[in-house]
Amino acid sequence: MGVSALSPTSFMGSFSGLLQVVFLLGLLLLLFKIVQFYLHRLWLLRALQQFPSPPSHWFFGHLREFQKDQDLQKIRQWVEEFPSAFVLRLQGNEIHLMLYDPDYMKVIMGRSGYGLLLLEGQKWFQHRRMLTPAFHSDILKPYVELMVDSVQMMLDRWEHVSEDSPLEIFDHISLMTLDTIMKCAFNHQSSAQLDRNSQSYIQAVNDLNNLVIYRVRNVFHHNSILYRLSSKGRWFFHSCQLARKHTDRVIKLRKAHLQKEGELEKATSKRCLDFLDILLFAKMENGSSLSDEDLRAEVDTFMFEGHDTTASGISWILYALATHPEHQQRCREEIQSVLGDGASISWDHLDKMPYTTMCIKEALRIYPPVPSITRKLSKLVTFPDGRSLPKGIVLLLSIYGLHHNPQVWQNPEVCTRF
Repeated sequence: MGVSALSPTSFMGSFSGLLQVVFLLGLLLLLFKIVQFYLHRLWLLRALQQFPSPPSHWFFGHLREFQKDQDLQKIRQWVEEFPSAFVLRLQGNEIHLMLYDPDYMKVIMGRSGYGLLLLEGQKWFQHRRMLTPAFHSDILKPYVELMVDSVQMMLDRWEHVSEDSPLEIFDHISLMTLDTIMKCAFNHQSSAQLDRNSQSYIQAVNDLNNLVIYRVRNVFHHNSILYRLSSKGRWFFHSCQLARKHTDRVIKLRKAHLQKEGELEKATSKRCLDFLDILLFAKMENGSSLSDEDLRAEVDTFMFEGHDTTASGISWILYALATHPEHQQRCREEIQSVLGDGASISWDHLDKMPYTTMCIKEALRIYPPVPSITRKLSKLVTFPDGRSLPKGIVLLLSIYGLHHNPQVWQNPEVCTRF
């Protein structure tokens, strides 16, 4: 019996039919996504219709308002124009509610939410309970000397800068804060300010910050697939790898050091447990240790957020003092009266500088190192004025907006409560 074969004509007909089916399925999927997109957008707009919104572009939303590095100025304008909150539209279905009313923010901050950087929910609470012993004043006291050494090293490097040359201080301060946190929280012996790996880490963190801002402002990079294919996306993931290598190196060095010291009792007899010690020896409620992923997440959070936000805060404090020389002079005189000639600052000196402390706090209020934080509602929430929001809405809690809200700083009663 002979075997029949498909003729070229019948083969092309079958292939054409297959293409038609694939095209039809693709078209149906596209229509489904369009309907899904439209319904979700409609739901968002209805959920947020109780709140005002600045005029926005039909496609770009408010993105065009943030193209000239005037983000904070624009937010301040809207904060003064709209009481309590306003709707912020980035593009497509990225529609958020920005809050800056203290009573609104108090409702949200009293609920469970995300961690600073990588963890959320129940896992975040478990880790916070485990790490509580690492955060109290008695642990900080012996670290003052290490902080002073790191600052002095930075100042010594500034001595070689010409007085007539401008100095971009943020990178120097970032290295100093990284050096401090490496010594205090991770028992790192060498100076991060002289370490090439640390300088690469600082550059990677700066790149990540800039790339995140660039992605928010570029409507076409909001799509993850398009972003991964772009040069900026590839550089973003390269910077992530550099930052992760630094984190893994810190953990690996500490594990090797503890193996040399031996058991926990032997290690603790020499020094107090620092942040990384507590992580390595911590036990979950079920008795298990932290996984490598959880360990890396905590170290990333503490190292990244700890040094970067501190460096930002210090830089803004110096900026605020430089723009108000009369307050700068009073701080200088107060510090000189406490320290005398060449004395190094200690823990006991800190409560003897009330005016300097007030200036620091005021600078942090006006220029918060973290201008806003994000929360996604896990259940319905009702605000004091009766307005409510359903589960699934993304909120931007503007710390910057809170402290530039006329309802706060022009109302003595509110200022007293908050």
